[in-house]
Amino acid sequence: MVSLFSGSILVRNNGDQDTLDTEAELCRRLENRLLLLFFGAAGCPRCQAFAPVLRDFFVRLTDEFYVLRAAQLALVYVSQDPTEEQQDQFLKDMPDKWLFLPFEDGLRRELGRRFSVQRLPAVVVLKPGGDVLTRDAADEIQRLGPACFANWQEAAEVLDRSFLMAEDLEDPVPRSFTEPLRRRKYRVDQEPRGRRRAEGGAAAEGGAGALF
Repeated sequence: MVSLFSGSILVRNNGDQDTLDTEAELCRRLENRLLLLFFGAAGCPRCQAFAPVLRDFFVRLTDEFYVLRAAQLALVYVSQDPTEEQQDQFLKDMPDKWLFLPFEDGLRRELGRRFSVQRLPAVVVLKPGGDVLTRDAADEIQRLGPACFANWQEAAEVLDRSFLMAEDLEDPVPRSFTEPLRRRKYRVDQEPRGRRRAEGGAAAEGGAGALF
């Protein structure tokens, strides 16, 4: 998971805007968690409408006021804003625990191409190992709210703050009757790495920026 942000700095959305610029700091924030990559922009009306929903979703899963123990969840805002001022304005009312990429970091655009983001807002959900669980969970979050985290957690085999590797069990038993359905729903076919790199290199430079 940390390798996704190799060479980049993540900033915490708190008053001091603490930076996570070492591998150890990134590991503490991201390892063994489901990661949401939120692609949005202040000038996008759909993003403005969705942002309070996502904020409530995240807070209800991670704030000790609502839960005894914060969920194994992290969120990185991948701004598609045209100016840094718009990015700052969009983040102003978002949770302190959100992370974001500095405006000048080109990884903001690269991630949009890498995960084939076609419209805003979009929420890509990644497993602790970095594989894609679902390419756009925005509609699911709006429909189900915090309940969909349990679906992701089970499908990704995240169990009680430890990542359960499939090979650790010779014949794993489903943890619920719905687990096989969740596995099918969230299965994302993996493209060969070479193909992904080839397609990423051929993408237009501004591809992820003109989404709305």
